[in-house]
Amino acid sequence: MTNDAAAATDAGVTSESDETDVPTAVGVKFGSARTALAFDDGDAARTVHLPSRLTDGEDAPAGDEGVHDGGETVRESPERVEFMLRSGVPATARDAESFERFVRELCARHDLPAESAVVYAMPTVDDDVGLANFGTAVGECGIGEALARGFPESLCASIPALGDGIEAVDEVFVALNLGATNLEACAYRRGERLLPFVSAEASGDRVDRRIAEAVEAETGGRVTIDPATAREYKETRADFGGFDPFTDAVERGSEGAHEFTVERGVMEPLDEYLDDVVAELCDFFSRLASSHMKTYQLARARPLVVSGGMACIPGLVEELEARLAAELDRPVSVVVPDDPVTAAAEGAHRLAVRLRDAA
Repeated sequence: MTNDAAAATDAGVTSESDETDVPTAVGVKFGSARTALAFDDGDAARTVHLPSRLTDGEDAPAGDEGVHDGGETVRESPERVEFMLRSGVPATARDAESFERFVRELCARHDLPAESAVVYAMPTVDDDVGLANFGTAVGECGIGEALARGFPESLCASIPALGDGIEAVDEVFVALNLGATNLEACAYRRGERLLPFVSAEASGDRVDRRIAEAVEAETGGRVTIDPATAREYKETRADFGGFDPFTDAVERGSEGAHEFTVERGVMEPLDEYLDDVVAELCDFFSRLASSHMKTYQLARARPLVVSGGMACIPGLVEELEARLAAELDRPVSVVVPDDPVTAAAEGAHRLAVRLRDAA
């Protein structure tokens, strides 16, 4: 992986080539909740993201949640969906079969050619079976015949945050991924990953469960919501800069709709989440200083790169910066890619371009 990162710096930054028939460059990030895809589309790069799920048992992913090339957003609300990457990789044989169908349909939908150069943004997971299932599925999907590589997700996401090219592979910094399944932290030293750390104690999924519990407690047990509704509250209502209490309603059979107001049930779980993130990150910095002092000293003078879906919550990154600075008793600078959801795919695409053109 380090050799790939070094090789990626040897060629110029461009998505075009002097050759008339060059492989399509593709960057992919398969997430537990959302998949992001960046690929050559004429003279430009196109980026899309969609749920990491199959709908109603069909051999097809759900509709695109967002298209970042000026196209219209497509949304679906199926009654039954199947998620196959809850741990970041397909953990079981059934998940692997569903994941392979998902990947095949994704490639067909976007007309990705077999003769393509693909870079996958890989999560940090300790699951040899899941990683093997992942490799088999993407190996059978019919793309990546020109080149197929895997790079750490946090490195890929850091690339668009730190420059217009792939400057990140030449720098020293710490990356923090605030994902749905895990919190991931690691240091990078010129493309080499150091001290990768993963924790499920601070995750988007855990926040969703806490919001559901908090809403039930706030309403005196009269209202229960599912994790999907809790996640919707988090993504559409949460705001560290100025949260507004809101009213919602649930159906209660013959009693009809029951209205309730949420005042603390969203922000209190998120407040606890940030405290957990700061505690985990301070522990990481302590271990980094003990094992790689020079890298720690260089990294502390550089911005902390934060990515992942939780970084999209308004005001969360600014609050994280302030709490971390207070806990470490020193100034802390945080940088976030323009779109934390698609950043890993965009960075992977840039790496694919470089590796393809260097070949």
